[in-house]
Amino acid sequence: MSDDGLSIYDEIEIEDMTFDEVLQTYFYPCPCGDRFQIALDDLRDEQDIAVCPSCSLMIRVIFDLVGYSKAFLKKSASLT
Repeated sequence: MSDDGLSIYDEIEIEDMTFDEVLQTYFYPCPCGDRFQIALDDLRDEQDIAVCPSCSLMIRVIFDLVGYSKAFLKKSASLT
């Protein structure tokens, strides 16, 4: 993914983020008091930038798409 011109505040491992199963979105605390967010569908589409809706900060989410997909599918199967 090309992110020319983007100013990335930090790089965060996906394991350090909180997942909301209802919203299908990952969250991470932002210094402004709100939360960075990135939807599961965005991750599946190989997007890796989470944004804060309250300020201009962005973070890069570090994850292995192949390994992540396998782990997510395994978790989903165990929930049924």
